[in-house]
Amino acid sequence: MRIYLLLMAIAAAVTYLATPLARTLAKRSHVLTPVRGRDVHTAPTPRLGGVAMLIGMTVAMLVASRMAFMSGVFADNLPWAILGSAGLVCLLGAADDIWDLDWMTKLAGQVLAAGVMAWQGVQLITFPIFGLTIGSSRLSLVVTVLVVVVAINAVNFVDGLDGLAAGLIAIGGLAFFVYTYILTRNDNPTDYSNLATMVIACVVGVCLGFLPHNFFPARIFMGDSGAMFLGLTVAAAAIVVTGQINPAILQTSQALPAFVPILLPVAVIILPLLDMALAVIRRTLSGKSPFQADRKHLHHRLLDHGHSHRRAVVIMYVWTFVFAFSAAALAVFPTAWVVVGAAVGAAVASVITVVPLPVRTSGVTGGKTPQPQ
Repeated sequence: MRIYLLLMAIAAAVTYLATPLARTLAKRSHVLTPVRGRDVHTAPTPRLGGVAMLIGMTVAMLVASRMAFMSGVFADNLPWAILGSAGLVCLLGAADDIWDLDWMTKLAGQVLAAGVMAWQGVQLITFPIFGLTIGSSRLSLVVTVLVVVVAINAVNFVDGLDGLAAGLIAIGGLAFFVYTYILTRNDNPTDYSNLATMVIACVVGVCLGFLPHNFFPARIFMGDSGAMFLGLTVAAAAIVVTGQINPAILQTSQALPAFVPILLPVAVIILPLLDMALAVIRRTLSGKSPFQADRKHLHHRLLDHGHSHRRAVVIMYVWTFVFAFSAAALAVFPTAWVVVGAAVGAAVASVITVVPLPVRTSGVTGGKTPQPQ
C-alpha cells in the first residue's frame, strides 16, 4: 500500500508543480476558453491542464518502473502502452483546445488512441461474470475501443464546472484503487504489485494535484487534453482489472461479488455516463447532433435549481462517493450491509440535491462548459 500511496503523492506533486507552467503556456499561446452563452465562467480562462496531468503521470510511472516492487508490472509492454495512448489522446485534446477540431476528427483520434492501446495488449478478453469470454481477437479489439471511446467522451461531457471532472475521477478512482488493491492482495499474498492498481493510483494523484488550481474559482481548465486523458486512463485500469483478476478469490459471504468488477468501473463514472446518455437522447430527439453543445447538463440543472457553483460540484461529488464506494464495499462487507449503507447515502444525497440552501452573493463566478459537446 505504501508504494502505491507514494506513487499517488509523486503524481500529485508533479502535477501540482507543472500546472502553473501549463497555465503560462496556455496564456502565452492564447489557448483560452472564451465566454459563450452557455458558459458559467465570466472571463476567458487558460486551458491545457491535461498537459500537466500527463507530465505528472509520466514521472510517477517512470519512478515506478525503477522500483523492485513493480518489476513484475513492467515485465511486459502494457504500462507503456497505456501511457503512450494517454499521451496520444492528450495531444489530440490539446490540438482541440488550440484549434477547435470538428467532432469527426476528434472521434477518429480517440479511436486511434484506443486502438493503439488495444493492439498493444490492453484488451477486454473475459468478463468476470459466468465465465463469459469474447470469442475472437477482432471482436475483443472492437469492444475495447468502444469502451475506451465511451469513457473518454463521458468524462468530456461532464467537465463543465470548476473542479467537477477532476474531483469525480479522484473520488471514484479512490474507490477503484481500494478495490483493486484488495483483489491483488487476495490473489497473491506474496506480491501486491498490479498494473491496474498502479495506473489508478497515478490517475487519482494527478487529479488531486490539479484540483487546487482548478477548484472554484478555477485559474486553469483541464480542457479536452485533460478530460480525454482521464477518460482513457480510467478505462484502461478498468479493462486490466476486469480481464485479468478473478473475483472468485474474494473470501466474502456476499451474494454479488462476481458483479463488482463490472459494477465498479461503471460506478466510478456513473454521473458522466448518465450525463452523456441524457445529452445524446435529448439532442437526438430534438433533431440536433449529439455533439452540439447546450446548457442542459446535470450540473447546469443544479445551478438552475438554485445551488451555488461550489455546492453543485460538491453534490455531484457526494453522489459519486455513494455509488463508487458502495460498489467497492461489496468486496469487503455483506451485501445487506452495503445496501443499507447505500440507501442511507442516497437519501442524504437526495436531500442536499433537492433542497438548495441560501446562496451567499459573491462577485466571482467561474466554471467551464464541455468544449466539444
